[in-house]
Amino acid sequence: MRVAVPTETKSGEKRVALVPDIINKLVRLGLDVTIQSGAGLHAQASDSEYESAGARVVAGDVLKEADVVLSVQPLTPAQMATLKKGAITISFLPITTAQDCIEAAQKAGVTAFSLELVPRISRAQSMDALTSQALCAGYRAVLVGAELSPRFFPLLMTAAGTVTPAQVVVLGAGVAGLQAIATARRLGAVVSAYDVRPSSADEVKSMGATFINLELESLEGAGGYAREMTEERAAKQRELLTPYIAKSHVLITTAAVPGRTAPRLVTKAMVDAMAPGAVIVDLAAETGGNVEGSVAGEIVTTAGGVKIWGGKDVPSQLPFHASMLYSRNVVNILALMTKEGVVTPDFADEIISGSVVTHNGELKKEVIKK
Repeated sequence: MRVAVPTETKSGEKRVALVPDIINKLVRLGLDVTIQSGAGLHAQASDSEYESAGARVVAGDVLKEADVVLSVQPLTPAQMATLKKGAITISFLPITTAQDCIEAAQKAGVTAFSLELVPRISRAQSMDALTSQALCAGYRAVLVGAELSPRFFPLLMTAAGTVTPAQVVVLGAGVAGLQAIATARRLGAVVSAYDVRPSSADEVKSMGATFINLELESLEGAGGYAREMTEERAAKQRELLTPYIAKSHVLITTAAVPGRTAPRLVTKAMVDAMAPGAVIVDLAAETGGNVEGSVAGEIVTTAGGVKIWGGKDVPSQLPFHASMLYSRNVVNILALMTKEGVVTPDFADEIISGSVVTHNGELKKEVIKK
């Protein structure tokens, strides 16, 4: 069976779904791999490296004859229409914003899998692309904050006097948040973090940061995500967080719930309370933003001199390692479906059934039907 990897078409997307180092695993499974020429250019994966790894590189279309298509972003409706009936796609496929792609997959009889829907169970950890890409985003967030800040991050003892360390606050202690904490600590900053799940306190402290305890009710949800909060709870949280944020030199917000608008954690009034020169890095800007006034892909400077960096395609800003991690995720889920060189999804498996969106012309998720 032929596995195809097309060049990503979305503007700003620099990742590739398969890197040369992982191709040998697919070859051992009995699969043929075809790469569209130039697909790995931004991730430092050349056509010659793919060929040396055992893949076939094609200059033109790779979708028409493909049995399985691996991509980072979902295929466009036009691309879906070119696939043969029964073809399989594995990619990110947000069910609340990619309805046109999903409808096209349904119409074409394509079996489409969404990596956002991979169950958060121990057996699926190696397939969890949300986690691997959040790791990249958390690391990148701190580099951005350090670059935009007019301050040193570490404590420095010099002949000219002492340089005090930067105060960094991280909102959200999921994968991105914890990686941001760890990176900021490595750079020498004093870090505090808050999460609506008190169970995150031990993880925050293990990274050398201080956990901000607001003594509010826990919002621990299913699958490791936080539950949605009421507006009354959100208002109280913002009130209690304001003094911590006002003292910070760099604020990093990472709160996101797949398939939903990002929760508003920081209001304009909270931003205005920050000192001139402070920096905010909003990793949730593409889904509405945790911070009022953030714009995805832009740096907004407030009248008070606070810079707000709105994240856009953040993992793609580290395309080499983001692609490497993503490749392992998609190959692991593909390997789960492959027996003796044939890709045959077993829908009795909870990972397969949990992540499939369309199959045999049918929508498989109740939330999409509604």
